[in-house]
Amino acid sequence: MAPPLRASTPFNGRGISRRSLFAGAAALGAFGVVGCSRAPEEGKVEGGDLLERLRDKGTVRVGIASEPPFGYINDEGEATGEAPEIAKVIFKRLGISEVKAIPVEFGALIPGLKAQQFDVVSAGMYINPTRCAQVLFADPEYIMKDAFIVKKGNPHGIKTYKDVKKKGLRIGSGEAYAEIAYAESYGLDVKIYPDQVAGLSAVKTGRIDAFAGTNVTVETVVKGKAAVDATEAFQPIVDGEPAYGAGGFAFRLSEKNFRDEFNKELHKLKRNNYEELLEIVKPFGFGMTEMTDMTAKELCG
Repeated sequence: MAPPLRASTPFNGRGISRRSLFAGAAALGAFGVVGCSRAPEEGKVEGGDLLERLRDKGTVRVGIASEPPFGYINDEGEATGEAPEIAKVIFKRLGISEVKAIPVEFGALIPGLKAQQFDVVSAGMYINPTRCAQVLFADPEYIMKDAFIVKKGNPHGIKTYKDVKKKGLRIGSGEAYAEIAYAESYGLDVKIYPDQVAGLSAVKTGRIDAFAGTNVTVETVVKGKAAVDATEAFQPIVDGEPAYGAGGFAFRLSEKNFRDEFNKELHKLKRNNYEELLEIVKPFGFGMTEMTDMTAKELCG
């Protein structure tokens, strides 16, 4: 488990966030406005000059959440994970030498971005229409199915949200995870936990029967644990349609130019059958199964 979050952690070294349909807009008032750039009217997209200003400063601030393997503080006190490691590579190529991580709770990422607490969300955040109305997304760097943390041997034979509902079982998920909405679409009452570690504990002690998360998150947290298992990954279905869990970096609506330049570098990492992107994300459990050519435009549609 990562140590407690800190206010700011610089990235050093060579480069090799996700989840709910609603982003906790009420938390916006908790943040003071930092910097002097003008935010656009709600829903209005502008070009912006943030990239040029960050190049001049040589530093970009990225918002992360404590959610392995997407973005977290490691045992050495440094920010790492799938999204921060991609950030290290891309921002260097964009002419920004230093990346500072600003850890917050996942539900505070979009409010913090809009309040200019940081410049970009780097947390593998799922792209969906509700969020697309609030921020600009780069194209996704991964796509992922769901899985459950269950007791060893999966005694209830849980495979999908439909199984949980049919068997009258208790389910939990993480704060601001998209899996909350998926489960609620089946009429389930979802118990909310701070993160997947707390969810694992709830399953282990019998407070819930299953904890829902992404398959990589679930597999990461149960690894080496004797009392719990991860179920097989499955495609969530909501209202008869697949709910695609594809995550990407988020930018303020005023910074289309910044987002577009980031996208160009991301697509370079995807060249040659994702060769360079896979080199970055493989240490965090991502493989070809998680690679995608979907676009933010498709996911926002």
